Amino acid sequence: MPRYAQLVMGPAGSGKSTYCSTMVQHLGSLNRSAHVVNLDPAAEHFDYPVMADIRELIQVDDVMEDPSLRFGPNGGLVFCMEYFANNFDWLDESLGHVEDDYILFDCPGQIELYTHLPVMKQLVEQLQQREFRVCGVFLVDSQFMVESFKFISGVIAALSAMVLLEIPQINIMTKMDLLSPKAKKEIEKYLDPDMYSMMEDNSDNIRSKKFKNLTKAICGLVDDYSMVRFLPFDRTDEEGMNIVLQNIDFSIQYGEDLEFKEPKEADEDPDNLNYDEAFQDS
Repeated sequence: MPRYAQLVMGPAGSGKSTYCSTMVQHLGSLNRSAHVVNLDPAAEHFDYPVMADIRELIQVDDVMEDPSLRFGPNGGLVFCMEYFANNFDWLDESLGHVEDDYILFDCPGQIELYTHLPVMKQLVEQLQQREFRVCGVFLVDSQFMVESFKFISGVIAALSAMVLLEIPQINIMTKMDLLSPKAKKEIEKYLDPDMYSMMEDNSDNIRSKKFKNLTKAICGLVDDYSMVRFLPFDRTDEEGMNIVLQNIDFSIQYGEDLEFKEPKEADEDPDNLNYDEAFQDS
């Protein structure tokens, strides 16, 4: 039987731990078992039970206090993750093997891990060798994405993770429940954006011709190949969370090996209709 994993990534403060906590509760409401593994050696607290905690292996505070290393917070975290990459046996022992495993990996917010450092790529390869089907879940804070140029920065960060990890990836705008009604309406255009229109709307704000050409090239790349789209995540909206989960499950083919299958006639069920609509929009 295959095993399944969500690699929950994103910048610091994007809501990764909250996402893990909310998603585990949502899965529980669907009578599905899920576990969380904390991979952030700098984490201070989280409100979900963990299957494994990297802080049992190494902690950022210990690395920073080591006089022979003399690392700051950033260097200390990178050192911890590289130490983790050299000790994947610890992860093996912590995970064990439970039939039909579904595990969320709560990853650090250090953006270097998703742009050029090899640690997360090595983790993906290790999980795949252990029969995991892995999906990247890249989070960005919706409150940060309400301006075009900030949105483009978020798109580039998500695209960097996609290129580095080479796994299916679902991009999510978090904290939608914290937006005002006006901001929610404004952010709809960023969920499935028309990058060319966005560029034209803001071209007058770009003074440098070289910067304008670079921005135009990036927008063209994203738009022409439909490379990055976002799903909204509102932890108070059960239907919205279900759409996110269905997209993730589809990307890792969750449930295809289960003996029981819903009959095709059940397509009239509202939940299944939402499922189809989600993929038409994605």
